[in-house]
Amino acid sequence: MIRYQEKNDLFCFIVNYHAMTTIQDGDLLKENTLNATMDFLSLGMDPEKSTFWIQSDVHQVAELTWILSVVTSVGLMERGTSYKDKLAKGVSPNMGLFSYPILMAADILLYGGEIVPVGKDQKQHLEMTRDIAIRFNNTFGDILVIPEPDIEKDTQLVPGLDGQKMSKSYKNTIPIFGKETVIKKKVMSIVTDSSGVNEAKNTNCALFNIYSLFLDENEKRVLTDKFETPGTGYGDIKKDLFSTMMDFFQPFREKREYYEQHKDDVFDTMKHGAEKATEVAETFLIPVRNATGLNYRV
Repeated sequence: MIRYQEKNDLFCFIVNYHAMTTIQDGDLLKENTLNATMDFLSLGMDPEKSTFWIQSDVHQVAELTWILSVVTSVGLMERGTSYKDKLAKGVSPNMGLFSYPILMAADILLYGGEIVPVGKDQKQHLEMTRDIAIRFNNTFGDILVIPEPDIEKDTQLVPGLDGQKMSKSYKNTIPIFGKETVIKKKVMSIVTDSSGVNEAKNTNCALFNIYSLFLDENEKRVLTDKFETPGTGYGDIKKDLFSTMMDFFQPFREKREYYEQHKDDVFDTMKHGAEKATEVAETFLIPVRNATGLNYRV
């Protein structure tokens, strides 16, 4: 995201509508929304170089979601692997979770998104967005932009403590803006096998993959040698990872502390972002209303 805003017209937002599929606690949703916003700003999201807002502050996305839903087949939604995976993990099903890809499609199509940076797990949802947009265009005319995915190979799927996709839903995250003691405890709990100090270790594991996110190619080779050469225990590697993480995130953690003490700055920033996003949303939604007949005055 940060690289995109340096050379592209980046649109980025906090997906609090999407969060409602699993959170029905108003206070928790407000807290999570604000925390996520401060996280993004602390990590380098620049409102002067991008359009950055809270999803629910631009109500047009709900309107487009409904319009798209009437040209989307139930069968397309039923093929969603993410929905099936969540059900298999015990998430309680609801219509929001089922139709999640339609809201995601509206998120993209409302702003004329041409390229969408997504993780590997979201690839199918973007393919659904393309299908929905094509179906709409075939029905009402060539109106919506058909987006393309951009999946970065090295970071297409960030692993969690247990090796699954890192997700709060799976409770396998590392809170980079949390207390040092909490972060260290999380790092030390990364799941590993039973290989001892004097045994070679498999690099196909959560610990190696998480550590690699902070390393260049030469540093990865050094880490690979450390894993494959007997003499170093997992505990020592985890301590090294913790130190590397804290050094890397220190400037971001300091900026995060600033926003904690100046939340009015955050609110002003997001209001400005919502105004920018709303203006663009209306530009793309007006021809949709006209083509579908919702704008009956034209």
